[in-house]
Amino acid sequence: MPDTSNQKALIIGAGIAGIASAIRLAVKGFKVEVFEANNYPGGKLAEIVQNGFRFDTGPSLFTMPQYVDELFTLAGEKPDASFTYRKLDLVCRYFYPDGTQLDASNDAKKFSAEIGLKTNDQPEIIKNYLKNSSRIYGITNHVFLEKSLHRLKTYLNWQTLKSVLRLPQIDAFRSMHRANNAFFTDKKLVQYADRFATYNGSNPYKAPATLNVIPHLEQHFGAYFPNGGIYQITLALVALAERLGVKFHYNSPVEKIILEKNEVKGVKSAKFGFVAADIIISNVDVYFTYKKLLSDYPKLTPKRVLQQERSSSALIFYWGISKQFPQLDLHNIFFSGDYQQEFEHIWKQKNISSDPTIYLNISSKYEAKDAPQGCENWFTMINVPSNQGQDWDELIAEARKNIIKKLSDALGEDISELIVCESILDPRSIESKTSSYQGSLYGNSSNSQFAAFLRHSNKSSKVKNLFFCGGSVHPGGGIPLALLSAKIVSDWISDL
Repeated sequence: MPDTSNQKALIIGAGIAGIASAIRLAVKGFKVEVFEANNYPGGKLAEIVQNGFRFDTGPSLFTMPQYVDELFTLAGEKPDASFTYRKLDLVCRYFYPDGTQLDASNDAKKFSAEIGLKTNDQPEIIKNYLKNSSRIYGITNHVFLEKSLHRLKTYLNWQTLKSVLRLPQIDAFRSMHRANNAFFTDKKLVQYADRFATYNGSNPYKAPATLNVIPHLEQHFGAYFPNGGIYQITLALVALAERLGVKFHYNSPVEKIILEKNEVKGVKSAKFGFVAADIIISNVDVYFTYKKLLSDYPKLTPKRVLQQERSSSALIFYWGISKQFPQLDLHNIFFSGDYQQEFEHIWKQKNISSDPTIYLNISSKYEAKDAPQGCENWFTMINVPSNQGQDWDELIAEARKNIIKKLSDALGEDISELIVCESILDPRSIESKTSSYQGSLYGNSSNSQFAAFLRHSNKSSKVKNLFFCGGSVHPGGGIPLALLSAKIVSDWISDL
């Protein structure tokens, strides 16, 4: 790679992928500036502080911490000097409508014993299921996750060839639900396994069984809790980037990407005017990158990519609760009674089931200062459709009543009497705060076996030195994949 000491890289958006890209390019010697429309970094990975309660606003499950550690190592620092975390013994606690409580322990033997005790399946069944998940990971990881699918170079090596020869083993031609229904006889475990489709905003009744790779990340590599909460990932990486000389400009939306003869020249900023650049990386949703930032160049718009089905969104209530519940843990799931009907509402009817599955995250279980003494901070989330003009005020009001009733029934106490403060995030505000088209959390859905290949590339095929990172492009959404998108961009730039 040529000398980069006099080259400037501009990154649009200070989401986790944008921050990681800034670190990687700064290490390579680029002068890096990051333009962020909000007055804070992190994108979806942000926080709310209200009435003495602190809430992580977006991603709440932390897996694959090695991808964060790697950024410190690249910068010549020891990761644990700036960012620490602990491994969870209990990955998640599941509550079923019939009163069954299933604890997914990080310890495979404990989890197997739990299944043997509380379900109608044999303990060994989960071992076979996770073994299958591990096999899919081994085939797909180095090709589909860590490398670009849009480069000939990716396919010209022995490792890729081995993976291609094993593609029939990734189970791409039947749905997750069909595969899980074949694995388990107990419908509780089928529902447990189907839930992993929601990790990338998809429908288990349509998404390929290849997505059964996801449990491997959680159960094999483990789930973790960053000391100080999930937002510490953002804060620690921004601080690292600044130590490397990266400049962050907040309250600084970019209006346009400026091109000349299909090569990037810089950006137009309301605050700074024209800012020249040799490299531009957009961490903005690819839809808005084309529709807004590149709107002067309509011939560049990849219409088929932008017309693909978007992932689901979320409705989140951030509740300060004036009581502690010892029966709850950090990650809790309260399942619906009819999972298929719930997904029918999300994907066909474009509304919300009256009995939604509820994800309840309580970081004060591990970080006491996140809530006043004797209280808990509840991140209460359900999966909902992306924003397509629904009457969200009505949907939110009805969902709030149903969620409170469901949790009150399950916990034996009227939750409405315990809510002392509330903030709400819905598809409309997700779109406005994070520039995620339709409020979708993961860009395009993965409801087809070809979804991985249909995601937008990390490099423009039409514009020289224009790159893309974040959840709306390859390899997908969530903290680990967003960080990997930054790595793919960095590797591509190294080969220029």
